[in-house]
Amino acid sequence: MNTATQTIALVTGATRGIGLETVRQLAQAGVHTLLAGRKRDVAVAEALKLQAEGLPVEAIQLDVGDAASIADAVQTVTERHGRLDILVNNAGILLDDPTLAPSAQTLDTWRTTFDTNVFAVIAVTQAFLPLINASPAGRIVNVSSILGSLTLHSQPGSPIYGFAVPAYNASKSAVNAWTVQLAYELRESTTKVNTVHPGYVKTDMNAGEGEIEISEGARSSVGMALIGADGPNGSFTYLGEVLPW
Repeated sequence: MNTATQTIALVTGATRGIGLETVRQLAQAGVHTLLAGRKRDVAVAEALKLQAEGLPVEAIQLDVGDAASIADAVQTVTERHGRLDILVNNAGILLDDPTLAPSAQTLDTWRTTFDTNVFAVIAVTQAFLPLINASPAGRIVNVSSILGSLTLHSQPGSPIYGFAVPAYNASKSAVNAWTVQLAYELRESTTKVNTVHPGYVKTDMNAGEGEIEISEGARSSVGMALIGADGPNGSFTYLGEVLPW
């Protein structure tokens, strides 16, 4: 497999929904894209479907909550490609019970949500950062949500005012904060780190009750993954529109 001249991307949580569509759109743009999933057989099955469409997609097993799995994935990418140009941290969960007040959500809900939505994002990024630094133009895209906006949550009349899935909301605020910190660290390098809101997408996470289709929901991640040298660093956007922190 000779990918020396191709851009190499990896998308976490990519066996369904926005992640899978992000893989498809990156591959359609000519990017050799690693479709990462917790279950290898599922990742392989989805990758084969995209390969049948003539798209440059490769399956890789990656459980973002398992340190050994992350290490194995890093080793695989190192051996096969020697670098990583794009990392899209897409994997995430929503466990809040919307019928409960913020103070009534269980501590387990908070811990499990942060383990996947925050700590796993940091762990995966830390592990792959040496490979991203080996790229001439690394790109890290963290999939957040407008629900991570503290400004809009505290603004009466905003579209998310009083939208109480607090563990999820706070986890996405933390992802935004992590993005700003890492972007500052890498500000003098050729690597850019940004966070995006995909939109209110019809996915399994909301039982299909979103407002836009999955194909539209992947556009923010793909667009930010493919920015040029003059693109933003440390931003929070939706389809290029800057969102309030």
